[in-house]
Amino acid sequence: MISIKEAITSIKLNVNPLLKKTTKSVEKAGGYVLFEDIYSPINMPPFRQSAMDGYALNLHDGLTYTLIGEIKAGDGHQPDLKIGDAVRIFTGAPVPDSANSIMMQEKVKSDGNFITIEHQISIEHNIRPFGEQVRAGDIALKKGTKLTPAAIGYLISLGIKTVSVFKKPNIAIVTTGNELIEAGQKLSYGKIYESNSKMLLSALYGLKFYDVTLHKVEDVYSKTVEKLNAVIKENDLVLITGGISVGDYDFVGKALKELEVEELFYKVKQKPGKPLFYGKKGDTQIFALPGNPAAALSCFYVYVYIALQKMMNRDILELPRIEAISKSNFEKKGDRPQFLKAIYKNGEVEILEGQNSSMLQTFALSNALVYAPETITKIVEGDSIEVIQLPL
Repeated sequence: MISIKEAITSIKLNVNPLLKKTTKSVEKAGGYVLFEDIYSPINMPPFRQSAMDGYALNLHDGLTYTLIGEIKAGDGHQPDLKIGDAVRIFTGAPVPDSANSIMMQEKVKSDGNFITIEHQISIEHNIRPFGEQVRAGDIALKKGTKLTPAAIGYLISLGIKTVSVFKKPNIAIVTTGNELIEAGQKLSYGKIYESNSKMLLSALYGLKFYDVTLHKVEDVYSKTVEKLNAVIKENDLVLITGGISVGDYDFVGKALKELEVEELFYKVKQKPGKPLFYGKKGDTQIFALPGNPAAALSCFYVYVYIALQKMMNRDILELPRIEAISKSNFEKKGDRPQFLKAIYKNGEVEILEGQNSSMLQTFALSNALVYAPETITKIVEGDSIEVIQLPL
């Protein structure tokens, strides 16, 4: 059995970035990271553009101008403004080459074919220059940029339809247990509804990992070996729930050994989630999570999350940890460090009732985990304690 710190270090050392390229349509590339520099195919803006509603002017020494027309967004005509002429113009509209400034409409008085501005203005005032954001042929976004909603909008505004991005891992979730049935089926005596796979799937989707398949295997050794062999060959990351303990029908550990999976650690000194397995075969990362739902989800956030970030070659690997003031009293039993389900808000944290590793009700209310190290025997209201913020 190893410590939490040793387990985290092992994952960081043994997971390699995927560094594989795939092509995505821009609108479906959110959350991905650019595999290569993106060069702009156009100037943006592609023409001199009005920054607001107002009047485009060909400046002269006076304050009164002759109004000769109007330009709205999308218009393609080019009025010829002589010195002292003006045109009505709207935000986003093309500014004629013969105009050299724009006065906002709030500072203009209109009188038929003439307008009067409040004061003199400088050349190019309120005009967005041609190519202000980016010039054709220049780098629009650099390799390694994470594609946020703003980045997606920016690329589409340049007319870019597809991008090369770092491939995200193919992930398999395997659940074990003869007692498990699907929601919607009749709940007969001795059976329970299987929730771990959908819970982990939801956590992965929340982190924008979508290439996920779900698998179920009976508590039969030969079938466990067959299923694990198949998913290890086909995926970059395999998450197994249940079957990793030492019961007569817990076949996962034995199957992984037969498949020559390299065991990097098994069992972590922690609560919940002591029977956690981590290993690899070739380039495939394998986590066997405890079957108890709250333990499985805790291990996902503390350990699997790190592997996912490392596979995506991200700089920040762990969830944020902060100090908060406890609003609760809690007495820790045993000498194992604990991850406690909690609600964090405004610098304070409340440790919730119902910390059993099989219980999801409390976890459903949580937005954080309190970390209680082995050196702590109890937490008292007002103590400063470490909190892991969950990505909810």
